[in-house]
Amino acid sequence: MTTTSTLGRVERACVQLHHDGHAVTFTAVAAHTGLGRTTLYRNPTLRAVIEEHRSRSATSGTLTSLTDEITTLRTALDALATRVRRHEEQLRRLTARND
Repeated sequence: MTTTSTLGRVERACVQLHHDGHAVTFTAVAAHTGLGRTTLYRNPTLRAVIEEHRSRSATSGTLTSLTDEITTLRTALDALATRVRRHEEQLRRLTARND
């Protein structure tokens, strides 16, 4: 399964839980996606998505919620940037090996 499809599944589960009036929790998202809670907690991008939805559900529309959302998005962005840097380094090593 690709990371993109996993991320999409987690995002859809969070939206559905919120829409249905249920709390967005790691346990609930795990049940909806079939992923393990450990996977959700350990993957920084998935964790950030869930925490964003939890925060959004709990404090919709307040200044505090917007600040929290920005912090969550920064965390997700940092995690993605780290992965991109790692992949770029792998590409440089592969390119150097092939030259």
